[in-house]
Amino acid sequence: MEKTPTGTGVGVDDPYAHVDRCDHLTDAGKCRFAVEQGDRDPAFADARSAEDFQCPVAGDLDEEGLTGPWEWADCPHFRCRDQRGASAASASDGASGVTASRECARCGLQARRLAHSDERPLLEEHHLSYADASDGRAEDGDPSHEITVVLCRWCHSKVHDSWARIDDDVNPDAEAIAEAESRRAREQDELDFASAAERFDREE
Repeated sequence: MEKTPTGTGVGVDDPYAHVDRCDHLTDAGKCRFAVEQGDRDPAFADARSAEDFQCPVAGDLDEEGLTGPWEWADCPHFRCRDQRGASAASASDGASGVTASRECARCGLQARRLAHSDERPLLEEHHLSYADASDGRAEDGDPSHEITVVLCRWCHSKVHDSWARIDDDVNPDAEAIAEAESRRAREQDELDFASAAERFDREE
């Protein structure tokens, strides 16, 4: 199983098996990195420019699946952070820096919104791949790639502290459900707004 730099498991054998698409891939199949950040790697940008900036992994979008000559692992600038519903997740769960889907990738626990709260979020970002600390490259010498998913903090702990896997077919922990329900109740209380006039009428 893939390991962290400290030797704990990350819950997957192959991080790329949990990749939907690269963050730099546009809906038109172009490489956004080469267009917007080409100065960081001019040779890469020039090569992509010669191909009309077409992603060498995605290939022809008119065909089913990824049809390009490369795999995700071949691209030096590949990055995949689980970004479905990105702004909604960080806002809904108070999760600073977690730009991800609104539910745990392992058990399905959903984020709960608590405005103006500094409580620990229910969902946390979980890294599936790690750079070598010395030079930012993976142990095999290939460029390291950022691949992350979102887990609830209970699943996150299980994955790092045991042999739990990301693709386990599990339900949320009882403690996780209780915490989510508590937040849901407080969320409903926040939404149960009564104007000053209405509160005065009730007191009367």
